[in-house]
Amino acid sequence: MNGEHKITSSHRDRTALIYPRQSTMAQLRQHTESTRSQYALADKAAALGWPRTSIEVIDADLGVSGKWGVPREGFTELVTRVCSGEVGAVLGIEITRLARSNADVARLAEFARITGTLLIDADGVYDPADVNDRVLLGFKGTMGEMELHVMAQRLQANKRAAAGRGELRTPLPVGLVHDDAGDIVIDPDAEVQAAIRDVFAAFTACGSAYGVVAAFAGRRFPLRAYGGAWAGQLRWGRLTHARVLGVLKNPCYAGAYVHGRYSSRRTVDPGGTVHTALVERPRAEWLVLIKDHHEGYITWADYLASEARLAANRTNAGARPPREGCALCQGIIYCGSCGKPMRTSYHTDARPSYECSRADRLTTPACRSVAAATVDDAVAGALLDTLTPEQVALALAAADEVAGRHQRVSRAAELAVERARYDADRAERAFSQVEPENRLVARTLEARWEARLTALTEAGQALQDARDALPSLPGRAELEKLAADLPGLWHAPETSSKDRKRLLRTLIADVTLLPEPDQAKVRIGIRWHTGATDELRVARAVHPGTARRSPSPAVEMVRQLGPVTPAAELARQLNAAGLTTGHGRPFDAKAVQWIRHAYHIPAPAPYHDGEISVAEAARRLGCSTGVIYDWIQAGQLDARRGPGNRLCIPWNDRIQAASRERIAASGHLNPAARRTRPRRR
Repeated sequence: MNGEHKITSSHRDRTALIYPRQSTMAQLRQHTESTRSQYALADKAAALGWPRTSIEVIDADLGVSGKWGVPREGFTELVTRVCSGEVGAVLGIEITRLARSNADVARLAEFARITGTLLIDADGVYDPADVNDRVLLGFKGTMGEMELHVMAQRLQANKRAAAGRGELRTPLPVGLVHDDAGDIVIDPDAEVQAAIRDVFAAFTACGSAYGVVAAFAGRRFPLRAYGGAWAGQLRWGRLTHARVLGVLKNPCYAGAYVHGRYSSRRTVDPGGTVHTALVERPRAEWLVLIKDHHEGYITWADYLASEARLAANRTNAGARPPREGCALCQGIIYCGSCGKPMRTSYHTDARPSYECSRADRLTTPACRSVAAATVDDAVAGALLDTLTPEQVALALAAADEVAGRHQRVSRAAELAVERARYDADRAERAFSQVEPENRLVARTLEARWEARLTALTEAGQALQDARDALPSLPGRAELEKLAADLPGLWHAPETSSKDRKRLLRTLIADVTLLPEPDQAKVRIGIRWHTGATDELRVARAVHPGTARRSPSPAVEMVRQLGPVTPAAELARQLNAAGLTTGHGRPFDAKAVQWIRHAYHIPAPAPYHDGEISVAEAARRLGCSTGVIYDWIQAGQLDARRGPGNRLCIPWNDRIQAASRERIAASGHLNPAARRTRPRRR
């Protein structure tokens, strides 16, 4: 072998490592001879003088890609053992192909140079400590990496050329299959067709991917398996939110052929680990887009409308789509003090409220919350009042103007295409009339013709983009029918809260809760899509508890007589004055006590002159309240029940002196009174 003289006894005294590697499991199954040849390197190491007991095989990376950044357990172990100095040689089928990245091979060679490890393959023995061998390894590694790049570039160019013709065969989503001729057709399975069509129908009806999931609750959904043991088979399972998005965002269902929709992006974290992820490209960056390539489930316009609707549902991007709750202005109401959106809180289903999203309320103390019904009723009334017959006529005229504007935009793009086509035809005629031998002129005319063709292609794409960007418009008959019975449609029980919100947003851009000094009033600003603004000032809704409060004369009477009059007597006087509670019932002691609590009105003192409470008696005697309660229960201390079931204790100097004597004579309360000598019998 070339360079065998470089192997010394110091190398043979250490371990010889065999590192077989193949990139995929398919190579392992199909290229068995390569696997056998790599394992046979152990015999080659033995022939070079290594004992069998010193030869080890590290085969943990069989079937693992050698791309840089891909975690390889076997290669990591190989580098670790080389760095430890216990390895005398590393054998591989081709040393420069131990990894597809030249950086990994160079790092291994550098560690081998430091530890005196040899690298051996079919071409010979390499000593990284020798400058010539190191240069040769680097040159072969660079050439190998360049070879892989050229091969990948050619393969990708061929794939792109086939994709440009719409002939590159790729896995299709469920609901579409390849026929015998290789064309894309709708799956002949009627159940599969119905499932896919129902997804689009449910999304059109509800407008959200989660709504589609709810519509498919308890119903199975198909999945076409690619690869593995179930390759090509039709599987059935549960429809998830991710699968709904995959169906709605796949242009293949709109009859379009797409290539290059995703790109691979690699990132490195601070620990040095490489992560690879697929990133969806913007539509303008798709490598190939062929519309009307095959029969689809929806049209391209429907696909664009679904895409825009999904984008409008993304709350993490700032969108605030209409929800199912009964709060009408949810998502479009703002605080006029701080300018932030107001959040909708549902205390109960019937009593939602709009609350300012500022939690501190420090810099803008004028931020307020308001019952949703107060704002919703005013805004809905303004909406229905605006749609008078005269306003409907103006709206229909505006719709005609918008339709005409759409036609003018498309017409301008069509004229630009016509102009570009004329320029291209003229350049073609000029090129055709020149003599082929006159290359000096022919080259200039050919370049001019190619430039005109490029301009024609760009104009055609601009026309298509202009048509795609214009939203679909309802017909005039549909608008007239909608406007004629809008109040009935609005108040119909069948109209859901979500539909009312959608109808409201077609005319109203946003609602603002403006600052208002009067706490009993609300000032509402409405901005219409036309740019016009209206301002409303309405009374706040009264809380049901507030509406049922006791009348002011009764409260004032309790405020005047309460501190000196018992509750029962005060209730009798209120009833004698002909006053009732907020519920219309006669007053009783409990109603009077509730008024005292609500308005902080003190009650009459429960103790007569010469009476004190249990707590006061315990404080004066220096004992616990439990002692006082025990004396009262045992009849050693007199007490009566006063208002509120309080214990009122008559008190004077004689009672206090007798209580102190009782404490002094008690061995339990006074340790000094306990016996110090044992009792005699």
